[in-house]
Amino acid sequence: MDCNQKYSCRTAKETLEWIDAILNFIKPYAFLTNAHVTNFFTHKLWQSIDPVWLHCLRNEPVQNLLLIPCGIIQEHWPASLKEFVLDLKSLAFPRKQAHLNKLFPGVNVVSLNTVLAQGMNFKKKHEVEVLSAVVSSVANSVGAQTIVDVGAGQGYLAQVLSFQYQHSVVAIDACSHHGTVTEKRAERIKKHYAAQIRKHYPGIGTLNVPKTITCRVMSIDMLKALTSMSPHIDNVKRPELIGQVADDKASLVLAGLHACGDLSVTMLKTFLECKDVKAVVSIGCCYNLLSEGCLDIAGSQCGFPVSCGVKSAGISLGKNSRDLACQSAERWRSLEQDAGLHNFELHAFRAAFQMVLCKYYPEIITSSPSIGRQGKALRRQQQRRILQSSNNCEESKHSSMPETISHMQELYLNPRMSKSKTDDYSGSALHSHELSCNGGTRYNETAAASKYLLFEKFAQSGLSRLGLQSLQETHFHEIWKEAEPFAELIGPYWSLRAALGPLLETLLLLDRLLFLQEQGSSLEAIMLPIFDPALSPRNVAIIAKRI
Repeated sequence: MDCNQKYSCRTAKETLEWIDAILNFIKPYAFLTNAHVTNFFTHKLWQSIDPVWLHCLRNEPVQNLLLIPCGIIQEHWPASLKEFVLDLKSLAFPRKQAHLNKLFPGVNVVSLNTVLAQGMNFKKKHEVEVLSAVVSSVANSVGAQTIVDVGAGQGYLAQVLSFQYQHSVVAIDACSHHGTVTEKRAERIKKHYAAQIRKHYPGIGTLNVPKTITCRVMSIDMLKALTSMSPHIDNVKRPELIGQVADDKASLVLAGLHACGDLSVTMLKTFLECKDVKAVVSIGCCYNLLSEGCLDIAGSQCGFPVSCGVKSAGISLGKNSRDLACQSAERWRSLEQDAGLHNFELHAFRAAFQMVLCKYYPEIITSSPSIGRQGKALRRQQQRRILQSSNNCEESKHSSMPETISHMQELYLNPRMSKSKTDDYSGSALHSHELSCNGGTRYNETAAASKYLLFEKFAQSGLSRLGLQSLQETHFHEIWKEAEPFAELIGPYWSLRAALGPLLETLLLLDRLLFLQEQGSSLEAIMLPIFDPALSPRNVAIIAKRI
């Protein structure tokens, strides 16, 4: 734990105090946590923000907005805004990657060779390298015979634990395709390692190859049955397992790399209920898919809350808040200015598209329509056209002021550029040089028209994705004209809302930790950031062992 951190979670009492502090803090900001940015224009969401904050942030450089979720303030901000951001930072669980060798004696994070790393992107490779070392250390410390990789996907973690660390591993995943890919990939890796062994270590026995189970884990009982049978299973497909128990008891470790939604919680409950499971290493994700408010009955998979302490508080987050918990402060910090502006613009387009739906297709709104990421390809096309147009201008007017072109791009990409700076250019450079790109004096109007055309394409694409025909009376220009004056407020609003994300994720994780701590002294549980948060935003592992 960071020595500067105000709160601690070493004991159940301390964890509950931290949770209570978070709950007290977020109550007044339900208007932010429960909101959905698609309703920014339709519900006039900016009106819920302190006008002093909004006045300050609407002219703030984009890079400063992107730093808000990380708890970084600017000295010229109002005192109340600075207090809000700093309080958020003090309440959120710190994400700096822990020094693993201090907590796991003998742990050695090894870089994967090209055979094991095949098919992994940089993020996945980092995660598997670190988590496999941690899980192997935990398994060795409890003397586990088998590691069960829950939600194994394509088996990356399972294969590293098998081939590199020589553990007996069972990989469970709901997707039969993933199971097939895992088996084929494991066979390729096995051939490579077998050849190396024959060449350098003749006489060594057979290699450990991860076994696969294709089964959707629907309950704690099912996962308990799977773990009970796992040492005796050989590539089982969709087994009927409920009620089946192996004759010989085994010692197991449950591991989950971003086990989705309720599955991470099911792992923790199975650890408590199945005595054969000696330890669990869980890294959750997809909080938006958690079930919430379920009755505490046998086999219940209620994902939040799970601890008695949080249940007694009667808290309910809702899908929008849980979705917000997936926001990554580190990812925001790493965005370049243009990427940040791009994101804000796409949010504005989506919110304006919601106005189209409300006005012309009101029956669709009740189904919470999802149109995917329709704007990104359109935005890339538009940026390429701008760059090509600017290059043509520069070639035709090579003797003109070179900074005029880059400034035109900046004007397009940065609508928050101060009015005085805009006026300086429109009154001098742009008046002095009649550029071929629609005329410099009309650039602002041209940029606005260009944004409207991009919004119209976005809206048409969204309607197509929803299977809707554009009506003759659909007036996209009127919609955009109504929304555009407030579009610049979406960046400040989204930044303030995103700043609550790490705090909501902290609440969800502390609830899980407290659930384990409430079981008494028969086990030990910790919460630890084990990945680089810039590479892997969901970097906090909950690790528990029986003692």
